[in-house]
Amino acid sequence: MELETVTQPTYILGHSSRELDRLSTQAALFEPLTRDLFRAAGIRPGMRVLDVGCGSGDVAFLAAEFVGPNGQVVGIDRSLEAVARAEERTKKRGLRNVSWIEGDPTELEFDEPFDAILGRLVLMYYANPATSLAKLRRSLRVGGLMIFQELDPGTCRSFPVCPLYQTCIDLICRTLLISGARPQLGMELHSLFGAAGFPNPRLLTGGFIAGGSDDSVCKHLAEVVKSLVPAMEKFGVASEEELNVETLAHRLQGEIVTKGAVVTSPSLIGAWSRRES
Repeated sequence: MELETVTQPTYILGHSSRELDRLSTQAALFEPLTRDLFRAAGIRPGMRVLDVGCGSGDVAFLAAEFVGPNGQVVGIDRSLEAVARAEERTKKRGLRNVSWIEGDPTELEFDEPFDAILGRLVLMYYANPATSLAKLRRSLRVGGLMIFQELDPGTCRSFPVCPLYQTCIDLICRTLLISGARPQLGMELHSLFGAAGFPNPRLLTGGFIAGGSDDSVCKHLAEVVKSLVPAMEKFGVASEEELNVETLAHRLQGEIVTKGAVVTSPSLIGAWSRRES
């Protein structure tokens, strides 16, 4: 059966308490790659930064480290639940250089421009990422940095081949594609920046490889599948019964150990450029 893609992208992972917890766990896994990107792009102390699609705040908290107490980070998300979680976490951390807004940054006007606008795994959920970048550009000062980090699932491999691992990757990508999202957007960043009026961006890529007793990639993959089960059932991709998600991480790891295999994660591709005029 041919599955039809929806016209308008939907953020099908949702913003339940469990999903926000999963995103924070994922953020810890991705943190070294995003830290490397911010360092290479030139996030500096004293900057005023906008975090697009901030979720519960992990990328904004990392940016706050870079800009320091004299800088400012504004996180914005269309989900009230995510913003409320971010505000709660900010109070617990005692941070004074981070604030939060509920809304769509491509549609809002800000009192003053930002020195940097950034986001991670956000553009893939916009119907027209190039148009969204062009709209965000209006809120960036001349000379300011635009920085985004998106997925490239094409780097997911197992060797020797682990069928369950490859099946999970395929199911995730198919479900995201049907929802209207673009899981391969990392490979499009170079052209999207140009279409949005930026000079050719610099690019940085990174990912993870695991084998043996290292179960970090398997746990992360199983949690993503678990979050996507309702959408997989809705779109006719797979059923919860078929997936048996409660044992999925254990089965994935068992397959890798039995085969003496290694697996590679999706890559995160980062791109950055400056507004020239």
